[in-house]
Amino acid sequence: MTRIILIIVIALTALNVTAQKKIKLDGVIAVVGKNIVLSSDIDKYKFELEQAGEEMASKSSCEILEKMMEQKLLAHHAVVDSLVATEESVKPMVDRKIEYFKQQMGSDEKVLGLYGFDNMDDLKKELTRIEIESSLIGQMQQQITSDVAVTPEEVRNYFKSLENQDALPEFTTEVELAQIVLNVEASEEEVERVKTKLYKIKNEVEEGANMKMKAILYSEDPSVTQNGGLYTITRESQFVKEFKDAAFSIDEGQVSEPFKTDFGYHIVKVEKVRGQTLDVRHVLMQPKTSADEKELIKQKLDSIRAEISNGDLSFEEAVSKYSTDKVSKKNKGVILNPFTNESTFRLSGEQFMRAFPSLHSKVFNLKQGEMTEVFYDETREGEKMFKLVLLHKKMEGHIADFAKDYVKIQNLALSKKRQESVEKWTQEKVEDTYIKISDDFKDCQFKINFKKNI
Repeated sequence: MTRIILIIVIALTALNVTAQKKIKLDGVIAVVGKNIVLSSDIDKYKFELEQAGEEMASKSSCEILEKMMEQKLLAHHAVVDSLVATEESVKPMVDRKIEYFKQQMGSDEKVLGLYGFDNMDDLKKELTRIEIESSLIGQMQQQITSDVAVTPEEVRNYFKSLENQDALPEFTTEVELAQIVLNVEASEEEVERVKTKLYKIKNEVEEGANMKMKAILYSEDPSVTQNGGLYTITRESQFVKEFKDAAFSIDEGQVSEPFKTDFGYHIVKVEKVRGQTLDVRHVLMQPKTSADEKELIKQKLDSIRAEISNGDLSFEEAVSKYSTDKVSKKNKGVILNPFTNESTFRLSGEQFMRAFPSLHSKVFNLKQGEMTEVFYDETREGEKMFKLVLLHKKMEGHIADFAKDYVKIQNLALSKKRQESVEKWTQEKVEDTYIKISDDFKDCQFKINFKKNI
């Protein structure tokens, strides 16, 4: 279910994977500006909604087509208004989705089989195209609603309208979590072993060895099997600072000294300079930690947990004294929701399970003030650590209350007002945008005047 819900975001704006090759086979059912919708897009979008149990799954093809045309209209006018989204700007999102798919499915082959691609490059190209369009849509919506706000009176009236309709929302159980993190650091000897190996590879490349082959043989970058360690970067690329600094400090054909990032230790070779753009190839190696080193860290955190349980040390004091996670340490250990930047999570929410898949089961049955057992975890970058998590606050599910849930109700009212602004904009823009709809859909009853030319 998790992977299907992730795909829905993609399906909203997706053309068929091989749209340009299948136009005649599928048939264009709508054109909005310069954007097209194929008949296969309707089936695909509806299938994804059905798999996710979404309400729209029971709606007609006409309703789904109208939703897709609204998205195409936003994307079209984003380009008209000179809004920009590039392959480089969406690359981090594409990479995260690819990694997520692989974690869920277990292998590249299973991912490709499920989504009907022949190779990972084609999947990445399609995800990149989709993410660019999605970014344009988001930017256009932001531009339309940037001045939209709600007054306290509007919030009160919105709540009253829901109350009068007996339609007050039910908020699910939310939790606030705090953590103590102890990183598992490799020994100095292991770090030196990795750096020595990278120096050896550097020397061999400088003497004529093939950098691509070295990357394939030795790099621990998960993408190396697809790209041979090759990336195209600019100063604005969303790569870590240390990586960009190393790449831009050397000339074409040169290989950097080993350097450290959160991902491990690297060497990088500048394959080609194209103005302010570099084609670079790197080898990444991560120092290994022994079972004994891990056990010592676990024992230390077990001891800290015992002190907290016995009342000899508060959780906040332990965070300040011991935790190695810089972000949560600034918040007294409180973990921020990466999707909302708030301190609360819906306990059974999709965002929580996506952000912390290994944590959900550990805190689900905890009561407020209780701690998990010490457990091992790894980041996407390969950082290894042990964690102790406290269920700091727990807000049980309940029907919306104006005083208690004012901020949530305010956000709902604001969302509704923004949606109305986008709908008004859509009604206006349809009138001066080229729209063409297939005769197969001429009997559709749209809320918006997409049939103006029929």
